[in-house]
Amino acid sequence: MKLSSRLQKLNESETLKMSKLSRELKAKGVDVIDLSVGEPDFNTPDHVKQAAKKAIDDNYSHYTPVAGYADLREAVCVKLKRDNDLDYKPENIVVSTGAKQSLANVILAVVEEGDEVIIPTPYWVTYSELVRLADGKPVFITSSIESNYKITAQQLEAAITPKTKLFLFSSPCNPSGSVYSKKELEGLAEVFRKHPGILIISDEIYEYINYRGKHESIARFADLKERVIVINGLSKGFAMTGWRLGYVAANPVIAKGCEKLQGQITSGTSSITQRAAIEALTGDLASAQEMLKIFTERRKRMLELLKEIPGIVCAEPDGAFYVFPKVDIYFGKKHGDTPIKNADDLCMYLLNTAHVSSVNGAAFGEPTCIRFSFANSMENIEKAMSRIKKALADLS
Repeated sequence: MKLSSRLQKLNESETLKMSKLSRELKAKGVDVIDLSVGEPDFNTPDHVKQAAKKAIDDNYSHYTPVAGYADLREAVCVKLKRDNDLDYKPENIVVSTGAKQSLANVILAVVEEGDEVIIPTPYWVTYSELVRLADGKPVFITSSIESNYKITAQQLEAAITPKTKLFLFSSPCNPSGSVYSKKELEGLAEVFRKHPGILIISDEIYEYINYRGKHESIARFADLKERVIVINGLSKGFAMTGWRLGYVAANPVIAKGCEKLQGQITSGTSSITQRAAIEALTGDLASAQEMLKIFTERRKRMLELLKEIPGIVCAEPDGAFYVFPKVDIYFGKKHGDTPIKNADDLCMYLLNTAHVSSVNGAAFGEPTCIRFSFANSMENIEKAMSRIKKALADLS
C-alpha cells in the first residue's frame, strides 16, 4: 500500500518520539526520568475545572461555531488587552484544537508552493514540517549560544529574498528559552518595515513562563500589527495540555482563511474546553504565577547542576521550561564498543544507560545541543542530573 508523497516530506516529531520511547521503557519496569516532555507537571487550576463541570451540567454538548463561541473570542480579546495592550475584536480571533492546529491553519492559509519562510534556529520541531507540508521552503537563520540564540536585524535582512512570504519565530523560545526584548524586536521591526509583503507569525505560547518580567509582543508595533499573526493557547500557562485549545489573533482576512480551512478539517474545538477557556483567560492568574515561581527555582537548580558536568556549556534560559546545553564535546567518545557520533546517539545513550530521556538538538535545527525539560519535580531533576553526570563520565 503506497502512502502519499506528502508524508515523505515530513519527519517524525522527535519530541513525541522520545516520549514514546520513554513510555515503552517504563512499561518494561525501567525507572525512566522524563526530561523530554514539553508540558507542565501541574494540574489544571480548580476554578477552570469547575467551569468545565458547569458546562457539562449546562449541556454544552453540541457543535460549536467553527471559529469558537463568540464569548470565548471576546475573552481572548480581553486577555490580549489586559496582558499585552493589544486591541483586537472577535472577528480577529479563531480558536482551534491546540496552538499546533492554529499554526497549521495559518501556514496552510498563507504559504504557497515555492514561498520561503524564514525561521531562526533553534526552533520548535513542527515549524519546518508545517512549512514543507504547505509546499513552502524553510529558510533558516542560524543563531548561536554567544547571542543567546537570538538573531540580529542584520541577519534577518540578509535572509530576505523576493520569495520571502513569512517570518516564523517564538518568544519565549522552545527549545532555547530565549526571550526577545522590546529593543531587539524593534530592530527586527525596522527590517520588516522595509519589506511590507512579509507576514510575521509570533508564537507566544510560553508567554506566562517568562523570567525577565513583562512579555513583549512584536504585534505591539502598530504599523506592523496587520501583518502579525499571534499564536497562543492554554497548554503551557494554564497546565491544560490535554484540553487542546489554541488561538490565532490576526487581521480579518487571515482569520477568515483559517476559519474556512478549519471548517473542512476539524470544525470547532471541544465545547467543554471552550467554556473552561473563558474562565482561564479572564479569571485569576494566581496559578500561572505560582507555576512560574516553581519553574524559577527549578531553572536555578538545573543550571547549577549542569555547571558541575565537565564540558557542558549552557545559555541561561529567560523563558519556557527548558535548558539547551551544547554537548558536542562528547561527540566522538565511546561507551564500550558503542560510539557517540552525534546528539541523537547521545540522547539514546542517556535514555538506555542513565534512563533519562531528552531530545536531540538536531530536531530543533541545532545539532550540537540537546534539550532537557525542567517540567519535573526537583527530586527527579536532581536524580536525573546525577545519572547524566555519571553516564557522561563513563564515556571514553
